[in-house]
Order: sequence, then structure tokens, then C-alpha cells
Amino acid sequence: MVREQLKDAVRRESVGESVPGLAVVLVGHDPASEIYVRQKRKAAEAIGMQSWEYRLEETTSTDEVVALVHELNQRRDVHGILVQLPLPAHIGRDQVIEAIDPRKDVDGLTRTNQGALVQNRPGLRPCTPSGILLLLRHFEVPLEGQRVVVIGRSLLVGLPLSLMLMQDNATVTVVHSHSPSPARIARDADLVVAAAGRPRLVTREWIKPGAVVVDVGIHRLPDGLCGDVAAEQMAGHAGALTPVPGGVGPMTIAALLANTWQAYRGLAMGS
Repeated sequence: MVREQLKDAVRRESVGESVPGLAVVLVGHDPASEIYVRQKRKAAEAIGMQSWEYRLEETTSTDEVVALVHELNQRRDVHGILVQLPLPAHIGRDQVIEAIDPRKDVDGLTRTNQGALVQNRPGLRPCTPSGILLLLRHFEVPLEGQRVVVIGRSLLVGLPLSLMLMQDNATVTVVHSHSPSPARIARDADLVVAAAGRPRLVTREWIKPGAVVVDVGIHRLPDGLCGDVAAEQMAGHAGALTPVPGGVGPMTIAALLANTWQAYRGLAMGS
């Protein structure tokens, strides 16, 4: 539904011959990143956006990546810039992210956009948390006054999501690797978001009967793909569980497209 709405907006509301343009930068040859980049390009093109991929060798330096970002900042046909993470260990992640024009920061990771999030001011929000909220709203999962536990405190998911949930008036607890008795804490929640990056960490004992569970993780194991939640234990116990794959992932891409449209409106339409 989100993608169809965006496709219609791009068709009807783009200015002149200009359409939203998304540039994705990939450094190295990480197989998972390769898949994600292809999915993002196809999704952008499917709704009428322009899309460019910039593939750099593993040996590329920080300065070279930053130089490319500066070049993309200056291009009028590029409205969104996404540097695919993770970057190779020798590249300065923060230096690269901060080089992105905050108006084109469709991953919502620059200090400018992160600061806007903390202060609940307008800005581009991180894609996975935004996608999770889109999903919850679509299925009318209540947030106001609800007890929510977010498992994980990463800058990509856990931390920004906890802030966004609080801005929707949820009562939020964040548990992480140093939290005592995380399963006991999670059992009190009406909604649990598992974003720990550990396969099948969250078992039945973590979830109270009827709670909604959002599984952000995706892991390739010998027996197939799985998430951070032991999904086979949730049937008849959790009120709802997002699938892996096919749950949060597509919504993350939908949020990326929405951010690109927002960036386009700000740059090309002067809003």
C-alpha cells in the first residue's frame, strides 16, 4: 500500500520532467549488501524514481568514498543518498555519513537528522524504525499507553525506534547485553521488538501470551533463514509475529522510498 501511494504521488506530483533520484553507494562485495542494493534499486524504479548504484572496491579509501558523496551532494538530480552499511573496517563510517547533505540523508543517520529525532523536530528518520511504525499502524497495533520492550540499542534500529515509540506515547524499555534478566523484563510488554542481532534469542519465555512481536533480525543458518525470534515457539502464544523474511525488510525499503520522496519535495519543490 505504501509503495502504491508513493507511485501515485511520484506520477502526479513530480515537478516538470524531474523525478526523485536515489543514489546508493556500495563498498566491497558483501553478499547480503549486494542483495539489499538490488532490492532498493528495483523498488525505486518500480514506483517511477531514478536510481543509481555506485560500486566501489573493497580497497577504496575513506577519502575516496567521501569525495563521491560530495559529488552526489552537488547533483541536482540526486535527492537521496544512501551509503550501504556495514562499510569495510578500514573506512571511517562516521566521516562518510557526516559527509552526506542532511537534506539527502535518506537513511536518517547524520547528526543533523539524529538530533532532529531526539528533539522531535521534522527530519529524515532511520528507515527500519520508520518501516516498523508503518507496519504497526497498518495493522492498527495500539502504541499510546502500551508497554513496549525494544531488544537492542543500535544506532540503526534500537535507539531511534525507542525514541520514535516514546513520541507515539508508548512506555518504552530498552534491554541490551548488559541488562539483568532481559526475558523477565520483556514478559511484561504488550509489544516486543527484537533487534539484537542474535538468531532465535527470543523464546516463548520472553513473551507474555497475546503480545505482539516484531522480529527485525535475519540470519542465514544451516537449516535456513531465521530471525531474532524462535518463531516456531510463538504459534498459539504471541498475538502476532512478523515473518522472516518478508516482514520488516520490505517495510524498511518502503520507508526508504518515502524518505526519498520527502527529500525530493524538500529539494525540488522547496517545501
